[in-house]
Amino acid sequence: MDTNRPGLQLSRRRILMGAALAAVPSVMLPDVRAGAQTTVDYPSAEWQPAVSTNYTASNRPGSYTIDRVIIHITQETYADTLAIFRNPDKQVSAHYVVRSADGNVAQCVRERDVAWHAGNWDYNTRSVGIEHEGWVDQPAYFTNALYEQSAKLTASVCARYGIPRDRQHIIGHYEVPGSDHSDPGPLWDWVRYIRLVNFG
Repeated sequence: MDTNRPGLQLSRRRILMGAALAAVPSVMLPDVRAGAQTTVDYPSAEWQPAVSTNYTASNRPGSYTIDRVIIHITQETYADTLAIFRNPDKQVSAHYVVRSADGNVAQCVRERDVAWHAGNWDYNTRSVGIEHEGWVDQPAYFTNALYEQSAKLTASVCARYGIPRDRQHIIGHYEVPGSDHSDPGPLWDWVRYIRLVNFG
């Protein structure tokens, strides 16, 4: 065992405390997941964490400047997208997912961390990624609720990081250099979306 790495030197007391804790019935321990609800960056979001192997822990904006919001379409259902972000074999995540039917927002990665959504490391480090439930060729998924709640989320992100609320800083996945994706696709109403981001 490499005892020079932080956290690997255990004192006898800590080992004994761990053994005592292991003897406590799990029903008497606090539910860590319930406490995790307070970790959201956007107050209207629910916490639906991605597995930690699907993003890079960081300390943004200290470690990287955040100057973009990247708009995605999931090409999956909301539930399937959350399941993909929890699957360590997928190696993908986004900061947020917006549900089509009601605009519910799930946060999957903290904004300080680097989500793996853009397919370009530089753009991952400098952006917040927002996935939207639906398919690029099925505009029925682009509901009023989805547009409105997503725009509120994007406006909030822009306010937190001083990001201009324009098309140079709120971009589609297809605009990321080197991207082979087409989302959000030609049926996404950019004029409406940017208007909502700016004026609600």
